[in-house]
Order: sequence, then structure tokens, then C-alpha cells
Amino acid sequence: QVQLVESGGGLVQPGGSLRLSCAASGMIIRLTNMAWHRQSPGKQRELVAAITSGGSTNYADSVKGRFTISRDNAKNMVFLEMNSLKPEDTAVYYCNTRSGAKPWGQGTQVTVSS
Repeated sequence: QVQLVESGGGLVQPGGSLRLSCAASGMIIRLTNMAWHRQSPGKQRELVAAITSGGSTNYADSVKGRFTISRDNAKNMVFLEMNSLKPEDTAVYYCNTRSGAKPWGQGTQVTVSS
């Protein structure tokens, strides 16, 4: 049974940084195209960053240059380093496959506010 557990969110001021973590069980991350998604109140869930099984990455235009996705194959974890955070980055962040094929975890809340 696949389980994805996100952590690392919190309240941060504009311009600040956070590092999100996702621990996966029941699946092998290094064999899967993984991604971080986010959902703000009243908006649809959107893909923020993705990393292929080969290690290639791509990002939504809104976060390009500020966010970095990575993974630790040995720990079966995926990370999202977020810098220069903006109020519009406020959302619940989830990890999943790029297509969102696995059961969604509880997510981790990121709030960017002064």
C-alpha cells in the first residue's frame, strides 16, 4: 500500500525559505516520475515541480529559479527547496507522481505572510 507523507511546511515571511520533505512507502521513488503539487483555497491543484526517474527536472513558470526539486534514492524521499517565497506561494503542498496516480497524503501547509 502506497503512502506519501509530506512535512516541512510552516509560516514564513516573504523572501524566506523552506524545505519540504516527502517520505514514500510502498513504492520506489527512483523508478517513478515524482512531483510536488500545490493547492490554494478556491483553486485547482497545480503541478509545481517534477523530477523524472532519470533525474531531469522541470518547473512551473511561477516557481522557476526559486524552487528546486530533488530526491534521495537511498532514503526513498523527495524534497522541495523553496527560496524567495512570495505570498502567492501560500498553499497546501503535496508530493505524488507527476500524474497524481497514487493516494494523496495529507499535504503540508505553507503560508507566506508578513
